[in-house]
Amino acid sequence: MKYNWQLPDWTKFKYNDAVIDVLCMDFALETGELKGLVDSLSTEIQQETILQFMISEAVKTSEIEGEFFSRQDVMSSIKKNLGFGDFGQIRDKNAQGIGKLMVTVRNSYAEKLTESSIKQWHAILMEYSKRVNPGEYRSGEEPMQIVSGSYGKEIIHFEAPPSSHVSVEMKNFIDWYTDFEVKPTDIKKALVKTSISHLYFESIHPFEDGNGRIGRALAEKCLSESLNRPVLMSLSSTIEQNKKQYYESLKQAQRTLEITDWILYFSTLVLESQKNAKQNVLFTLGKTKFIDRFKNQMNERQNKAVLKMFENGFAGFEGGMTALKYVSITKTSRATATRDLQDLAEKSILIPKGEGRSRSYDLHL
Repeated sequence: MKYNWQLPDWTKFKYNDAVIDVLCMDFALETGELKGLVDSLSTEIQQETILQFMISEAVKTSEIEGEFFSRQDVMSSIKKNLGFGDFGQIRDKNAQGIGKLMVTVRNSYAEKLTESSIKQWHAILMEYSKRVNPGEYRSGEEPMQIVSGSYGKEIIHFEAPPSSHVSVEMKNFIDWYTDFEVKPTDIKKALVKTSISHLYFESIHPFEDGNGRIGRALAEKCLSESLNRPVLMSLSSTIEQNKKQYYESLKQAQRTLEITDWILYFSTLVLESQKNAKQNVLFTLGKTKFIDRFKNQMNERQNKAVLKMFENGFAGFEGGMTALKYVSITKTSRATATRDLQDLAEKSILIPKGEGRSRSYDLHL
């Protein structure tokens, strides 16, 4: 079996972009509605909305690769790199890298893509890594393989080009990317270029580690650059919902140059991400109205706990609010926590569920 880069016409991808004709119309509708929603927000709420999407993308793109960071650390890193004064403490140094990468990619979406910029992204992401050389292509004679399975029963899903080929492959990639021009009004071409960019980069797999995170950042940059505005979505959050399908689709696409199925799959991911983004913005609007309605009915502890429940966005506060969580968030006693939560339920701010030690509370939205 040969991989795409081993085929005679490597990089001459073949596809029928008519498969995304209907999808393009849906995307145009969704992105237009989302832009209208965001433009209607106040500057302060717009900033919070953008911040929440960047946090979600940073957390989820890391989780896909088995890296788990607290939202608080990631939020602090992003705030720090955005120049917010109250960014808070960052306990995990590696969270600093993914947070800074999100800000860098978003702020430079309109800049020309170069090998240097991709290496810079990697240097930012892997600044505190002890396993790889940040900002440097992989080296050595050992093959770069994507494998799964236990020792002795490994399954090879993909083998990337030899390290000695990486520099040439990346130069060719940048040339291809630059030559693939897209007008901001051409949504179909923007989706096609974004889909191929991710596949092409992942097939080269130029770094020892971090290729998935850089590749997804590249997809965001490509779509934003093509549409001439920074997109508001979390592609990784959508991928993470069905990682198995993502890896299977990528594996199949890396064995052929006929990539119609891949373009349909990846464009669908983008559309679903845009739909999810709209729901999250509507959630943010609902949150603002909710807080304005009840802020004078809550004490400082209650307000802090309710805001914490909103942090996870449209996905919700996992497991609901419990007395134990309330104690941890507000640093109060168990008895006070119980009274505060009962008071919030009586005011219809929270909805109780369960009984006794199993009792928890959800936001009454």
